[in-house]
Amino acid sequence: SLCVIIEYILLVFCCSSYFFFFQAEDGIRDAQESRGLGDVYKRQDVWDIDIRRFHKFQNSDMYLADRTGETLGLHYAMGWPRREMESCRPLRKSPIYDILDRKGAVWGNKFGWERVNYYNPAHQEHEPTFGRPGWHEQSGAEHLACRESCALFDITSFAKTLVQGKQASEALQHICAGQLDVPDGTVVYTPMLNQNGGFESDLTITRLSGDEFMVVSATAQAVRDRAWIKQQTESLGLEHVHLTDVTSGYAVLSLQGPQSRQVLAAAAGLHPADLSNANFPFGTAQDIYIGYASARATRISYVGELGWELYLPTEMAVSAYDALKKAGASVDGGYYAIESLRLEKGYRAWGHELTPDSTPIAAGLEFAVDYSKDFCGKQALLEAKDRGVVESRVASVVLEDPAPQLWGGEPILRDEQVVGFVTSAAYGHSIGAAVGLGSVRHENPGEHVSASYLKQGGYSVDIAGQMFDAKVSLRPPFDPKGLRVKADHELSLIHISEPTRLLSISYAVFCLKKKKIRTTTKH
Repeated sequence: SLCVIIEYILLVFCCSSYFFFFQAEDGIRDAQESRGLGDVYKRQDVWDIDIRRFHKFQNSDMYLADRTGETLGLHYAMGWPRREMESCRPLRKSPIYDILDRKGAVWGNKFGWERVNYYNPAHQEHEPTFGRPGWHEQSGAEHLACRESCALFDITSFAKTLVQGKQASEALQHICAGQLDVPDGTVVYTPMLNQNGGFESDLTITRLSGDEFMVVSATAQAVRDRAWIKQQTESLGLEHVHLTDVTSGYAVLSLQGPQSRQVLAAAAGLHPADLSNANFPFGTAQDIYIGYASARATRISYVGELGWELYLPTEMAVSAYDALKKAGASVDGGYYAIESLRLEKGYRAWGHELTPDSTPIAAGLEFAVDYSKDFCGKQALLEAKDRGVVESRVASVVLEDPAPQLWGGEPILRDEQVVGFVTSAAYGHSIGAAVGLGSVRHENPGEHVSASYLKQGGYSVDIAGQMFDAKVSLRPPFDPKGLRVKADHELSLIHISEPTRLLSISYAVFCLKKKKIRTTTKH
């Protein structure tokens, strides 16, 4: 029929256009890196047309044909919340993909990576909805397990870049707003800003040794972050800085929750590491063993709990996962739980709360900026501070009514006047209500949004035309003082002499052979 012919012509046209677009990838990226995007940033956010959003695998003819066909077919389809693309999958898989799939993992997709959204071992059918989703209970159980005991998350997809060279420290000190002149083994959360003080990205950087850093950023930021670091390094005239993408070289398991310390200690086997605050403080990294596997444990959290991100050689991931499960990490969690957990804590996300147009001042992340050093964007931040006017702020939003569902994008009203929008949202299972983050501006354009201003007035959120009362605050609704992430339940480690330790190991091996061994953990 004529309609079929027209659709076919459109499909061929789109594929051809995309093919031409991606064939120009190298030239476009070179142009970006040589000229920079400074003038563009002064006018608008160009993320949607930024070539750095794409990976090389997305340049294949087969990928472009299949994904373009699906995209065209969805043009007039209902845009359900959390809808996932189905073409070109699975492509990038964690080493424990098959294990998690057998456990009922429901997969999402980010930058080609298969990532667990939640677990549905009963394989229940969940219809798309703008109301409370069918997976609410499953994700809620993972969320509460993390808050009450511990949960294990596979976050292998996070972008990992090794920055090395005798000028690596000098380069990162200028590129990042945080202080990176720190001892080896220190983990730093830092913004990476453009010349206008806006976010290019937010990163965690571990100083592995004097001239070696591990840069970890969001899954979809891999190409973009490396391109920015390369561009800035070249503009500084630094030749001895080398970037290596090591994303595929490491699997990452995140063990989070109040019982994570004793589980990780038990997984270490016969000679556990000292995981106390005194020996392993928050924001540091150490090499440990998990069963037979060697790992770099980083004490950091994106969910607001005591926990560690465990970086493992890819080939050792399955062994380490098995050891953690045997040690007591009984609950696996997905990214929907991570989202609800981080929003209860008010943790920001790039592309939602953090954009090239937002600054650490507006985002409430000025604690991650060190003004004592020089860095890209410093002058713009100082000028903003001198003006003393913050026209919008990122704030936590919690609905008073426990029934409605927030998805993001909903208008925020102050005394019946729209003053912002929800930028990220989920259901806060620990607080019993929908929770989100939003950018809130003053009702009078150009005026300062202070903490006291936010405390005044009555707030509501517009959900499909219906108004729901809400609390808006600069403080997160859950654990606002951040006590849980730095908790210290001391482990009682027995320090024994070498001969006695060897004798104990021999006896333990004997018991294992007889299958009579029992393990206990004190805390």
